[in-house]
Amino acid sequence: MVVLYDDQIIEREQARIDPEDRAYQFGDGVYEVIRVYYGQPFYMKEHLARLQRSATEIRMNLPYPLEQLEQRLLQLLQRSGLQEGNLYIQISRGTAPRNHAFPSNARPLTLAYTQPSPRPVKELSEGVSAITTEDIRWLRCDIKSLNLLGAVLAKQKAVDHGSKEAILVRDGIITEGSSTNIFIVKDGVLWTHPANHLILHGITRQITLQIADELQIPVKKQPFSKEELFTADECFLTSTTMEICPIIQIDGKPVKSGTPGPITRQLQQAFEKQIALLQSRLSKSSK
Repeated sequence: MVVLYDDQIIEREQARIDPEDRAYQFGDGVYEVIRVYYGQPFYMKEHLARLQRSATEIRMNLPYPLEQLEQRLLQLLQRSGLQEGNLYIQISRGTAPRNHAFPSNARPLTLAYTQPSPRPVKELSEGVSAITTEDIRWLRCDIKSLNLLGAVLAKQKAVDHGSKEAILVRDGIITEGSSTNIFIVKDGVLWTHPANHLILHGITRQITLQIADELQIPVKKQPFSKEELFTADECFLTSTTMEICPIIQIDGKPVKSGTPGPITRQLQQAFEKQIALLQSRLSKSSK
């Protein structure tokens, strides 16, 4: 298995993380997960733009320009031979003697690798269950940082209850999932929490909103309550790895009929067409 380490593609066994790397000691860094279909990255530029934004928000410079990073990631994909799965990238602030304050001489370190992972076809078709739990995370959820313990605890609680996702509730308001964005449908209108500091500005969330606009589905980007969640006609989650996935049960109670709803299906079909475009472009380029 090859990895991108710093600015070189090397065998995984050659990569060495220093014990004083700030990612390891403080979670001081940022990351992205990019989905790969047919050997091609999906919305890579949008993911890298968000990576840049996250780095800026924690006052960290990227080690090299995005254009150079993109080229290295494409080389990594080619070397790995990945056809379907995930491309993970993280950048730490670097290595320095342990001190909470920013080091003056640390150099940011890039680490990226690929991970084979099939599409969650069963979940996309049948839907998944979720639980609700308190949102205990920090107040800068818009930054895709390496500080994920709050999300890890929420996800494990969902797993302990036999569910796929934990829907987070802050002061009675639904924010997002432990690793996803959350949407509901009520009377034909799509609702999702506004993109502020309380949620991550999901790339698949953005794609979903674009699709909704194209399909002329009304959208409300405003907070909704836990009570409104339980009275919704439809509910679904979005994420890079789960795409647009129906939620059919929450806290043991069915969402409406307990089956994926028509608007969720519309959005899924349009999303799949975008994936199919990658294959179409690849076929044309190989002729």
